[in-house]
Amino acid sequence: MRQRIRLLQDDYCRQLLDAAWIRVIADNPSQECRMCHGPMHMQKTVRRYGVTLSHGTFYVCETVRVCAAGCRLEGFPVTCRPEALNVLIPPGSVVGYDVMVDVGMDRFVRHRQREEIRAGLQRRHGISLSTGEISELGKRFLLYLEALHRQKAAALRAAMQADGGWPLHADATGEDGRGTLLVAYSGWRRWVLGAWKIPTERADAILPRLRETTGLFGPPCAVMRDLGRAITEAAEQFVGNLPAPVPILACHQHFLNDIGSDLLREGHDKLRALFRRIDLRRDLRAFVRKLGQGLGDKIRDARVGVLAWQAKPAEELDLPEGKAGIAVVRALAQWTLDYAADGSDEGFPFDLPYLNFYVRCLHGYRAAAGFLRKEPTDAKVKRHLVSLKKMLARMDCDVPPFAQVAQDLDRRQKLFHELRVALRLGPKSNGSVHAPSALVAPPQTPDHYQDIRTALDKLTANLRQRRPERGPAKDTRRALDVMLAHLDRHGPFLWGHVINLSGETGGVRLVDRTNNILEGFFHGMKHGERRRSGRKILTQDFERLPPQAALALNLTRADYVQIICGSIENLPQAFATLDQGHRARSLRARTQQAECINMETASMPLADKRLIRTEEMESRILAAIR
Repeated sequence: MRQRIRLLQDDYCRQLLDAAWIRVIADNPSQECRMCHGPMHMQKTVRRYGVTLSHGTFYVCETVRVCAAGCRLEGFPVTCRPEALNVLIPPGSVVGYDVMVDVGMDRFVRHRQREEIRAGLQRRHGISLSTGEISELGKRFLLYLEALHRQKAAALRAAMQADGGWPLHADATGEDGRGTLLVAYSGWRRWVLGAWKIPTERADAILPRLRETTGLFGPPCAVMRDLGRAITEAAEQFVGNLPAPVPILACHQHFLNDIGSDLLREGHDKLRALFRRIDLRRDLRAFVRKLGQGLGDKIRDARVGVLAWQAKPAEELDLPEGKAGIAVVRALAQWTLDYAADGSDEGFPFDLPYLNFYVRCLHGYRAAAGFLRKEPTDAKVKRHLVSLKKMLARMDCDVPPFAQVAQDLDRRQKLFHELRVALRLGPKSNGSVHAPSALVAPPQTPDHYQDIRTALDKLTANLRQRRPERGPAKDTRRALDVMLAHLDRHGPFLWGHVINLSGETGGVRLVDRTNNILEGFFHGMKHGERRRSGRKILTQDFERLPPQAALALNLTRADYVQIICGSIENLPQAFATLDQGHRARSLRARTQQAECINMETASMPLADKRLIRTEEMESRILAAIR
């Protein structure tokens, strides 16, 4: 039955495709000259092919009419074509606006590959396009979308002004220093207001883009930035030229990350170097592998024995005999290696994996010593436990100096944790008994912001009092100096998030304390590109990705879509209106021009590499040398 249904469906699809090639005549005899409003005479009949989602594949005999009075525009006779076809297909093209929108949404919003898009069009609409045509339609879609975004800038600006203004979040991203993408983001609406490729993250490249955004959407009510030198300089110059001062806000998350890196990197690097010197992880992994091979096919029964041992009271130090005892020793070594579980999956400096490894090694050593106080009755279990203790004994001696390095790092980590508590930027909770618990929830009201500011002021005063002027506490003094220097430098930019709304809106509204909304936007964008390309490293993908791809993600915002076109279904008609009145100079005709004027996005772009990595280039250089 299913096979029969599939055959009937395929047969109906073939019949529909055959019917699609019926000839259609397009003419409008009542058209008037747009200059003299006189009658139009038929000049010629042109046969055009077309492909749309609504009509499938067709060809039209289109009548072109010319002004009977001989009117000329820019040196050419005034001609006109039937408008019914103009709203379906761009000038000089075969593929309709709706197909272009469908391809663009699949490529830049749903992040599908060209073959996926091609197969989907064939399956759902019976439209067959080449992969090259799909790439061209994607570029054209972004060009039309950017033009529509600029055309609707006044309406978008009015919507943001009705909110009481808009905070500007500005940041750049890239991959391996290439394909640098700068984005201006509306923090309250979650809209991308502008996206550009810049050579590198420099103030002179960022500042004109911020001014361009202001020209379209008006001045923001605040500027949120990270602590990079380029964006800091650009933000200061940008705000300095605004008619009214607005607060410049430093991202609290970047501020915390910056302090943590300066405070903890040196000690963490020392600890990592010590572990690499003795290569303890390699020895522990080999030990675990050896015990696992010895257990062989009895490992499942041995794990049951470990569970039975864990069910006993913790005060009992007796280890089981046989395979179960060996499995317990193996589990102790595995627990020591599982130090990543103590982290919160936030990365350095919020996680210190080598300090966690040191603590687990120390605990593992002392646990092994505790189990050996009451000697295991099984000689093999005892021998393996002694071997594990000897491996971990290096953590409990002065050479190498693990203890001193770890103590200094732990002391600095506690200072860093105090700052996190004051800023209410707690670690993620991963359910581990070793990980710090989640701290206070992020602020939701102006009072919460004031509480955070008060807490940070108290901590700053406390740190100044605790700083020793002299004596042996040299590392503590250096650590406190690092924190106080950052607080003095960035403190004025940490506050000002409570915005008094202007106009009829009234009241106050809060700006995000971090740039995480834009960081999350970049993360989602890169995740989509990785899904499309299948590559983890996006160096080439980001270098080739048009900057307008960031604007395409606005189409996931219902309020943005409502303003620019009403709904996604109306987007093809909105694109068609962009070409009305200048069909000869349509946006499609400018696709190649847009590619030529894009600013280079790397110190060695791919096009330049292809140019210089040729035998002809090398032979001419060698000839010049000779």
